[in-house]
Amino acid sequence: MKENLYFYYTNDLHSNFEQWPRVSGFIKEETGKRQERNENYWLVDIGDHMDRVHPISEAFMGKANVALMNDLHYDVATIGNNEGITLSHEDLFHLYDDAEYQVVCTNLHSLRKENPVWLERNVIIKSNSGVKIGLLGLTAPFNDYYELLDWHISSEFEALDHYVEQLKKEADIIVLLSHLGITEDQEIARRYPDIDLIIGGHTHHLLRTGESVNQTLITAAGKHCYFVGEVILTWDHLEKRLVDKQAYAVDITNYPKDLKTEQGLQMLQDEADKLLGDPIVQINRPIEVKWFADTMIMQELTNTLLSYTNANCAMLNAGLLLDQFSAGSVTYRDVHRICPHPINPVVVELAGDELIEVIRASFTKDFTELKLKGFGFRGEVLGRMMFAGINVETGHHKNGEEYVKKVTCNDGNEIDRDSVYQVATADTFTFGRLLPEIARSETKKYFLPEFIRDLLVETLKRVYG
Repeated sequence: MKENLYFYYTNDLHSNFEQWPRVSGFIKEETGKRQERNENYWLVDIGDHMDRVHPISEAFMGKANVALMNDLHYDVATIGNNEGITLSHEDLFHLYDDAEYQVVCTNLHSLRKENPVWLERNVIIKSNSGVKIGLLGLTAPFNDYYELLDWHISSEFEALDHYVEQLKKEADIIVLLSHLGITEDQEIARRYPDIDLIIGGHTHHLLRTGESVNQTLITAAGKHCYFVGEVILTWDHLEKRLVDKQAYAVDITNYPKDLKTEQGLQMLQDEADKLLGDPIVQINRPIEVKWFADTMIMQELTNTLLSYTNANCAMLNAGLLLDQFSAGSVTYRDVHRICPHPINPVVVELAGDELIEVIRASFTKDFTELKLKGFGFRGEVLGRMMFAGINVETGHHKNGEEYVKKVTCNDGNEIDRDSVYQVATADTFTFGRLLPEIARSETKKYFLPEFIRDLLVETLKRVYG
């Protein structure tokens, strides 16, 4: 006898709640079919369901995301870096207290006395006919951040070496929920042939019909839940093994929305507006924001960053602020709307010549007009760089492009190319190749759990209060 075992999964929603009613409608319809046929199915999430870019997630510190997953009767979830490193230790410790599903993260460890009660190293689920499925969960090891929040992410291979061997003795099928990214998933599949299925995320890759590496099926459904994943595992009871594995990512972009979910989200939004509605300052005239020009608010925010970090100099891109502040009462809701990014302050050490190169690169058209997506940035373009603690003298080429003529310290002395400077900026630039000198810096000090918008609040109070 052969039996189909169904998994439905979501990954990397990033609090894209506009899409969530479609996810809800699709999941309810598909699982309803399985219930009618008395078929075994499970619903799992691969992390980054929460993103503090959305006011609902901000107001409830992720607990509204957990409630939404409860409403859809999720069975198991693992955590992503947005759950892991954008919340304080206490907020993550209690994030899943009310979860009606199991949370598995095999490589997450608290550096305080105890782990949260919800944290499972592995989970075993059982089909109606007795087939045992062992699930592991892994999240990306951003320990420069985690350890500042009193957590540690151990090596995925160290975790797998122990728990795959254990699950081989206890389960018929092994499934990994991986918030590590496609490259790591492929390497795990090469190293651990006993893992039957890897459901992935983190790098927002879309595998419409899965990918087989050795004996392992890998799948993932992109980002923002425009796709929902389905996996069908076929178990042969006579042979006592899997005889078929299929994976699909289903496009639900135009799927009908579930009305009840829409209504629930509106109620959450109304409550979030109230929670974020406390006034910060009262202003008599609008505060101007421009992406490609110097403004008072961006200069003062950069000054706040310099003072907060006690660095030698500071630099922030104007694209961090998405809109102007209107005259009247300015609330936390306004600050979140205008600076929604889950971006932390960071101080990096740069040699003088590296600092000058970074400043030069920040004035190029390629940099200021870059429509960045990712690395925590949730804006439109990077915009003009603002500086504090140093003076940047610029000129213009015949074609109108701005260039750096001279960089001096506040005391009037030019930057010493051989000296080392502590430079405060947004942690966005420590990733990728936006400003390579910053990304390559061997000394990086991150400031957590504060976001740049927390410094914006202090700036508004100091300057306009």
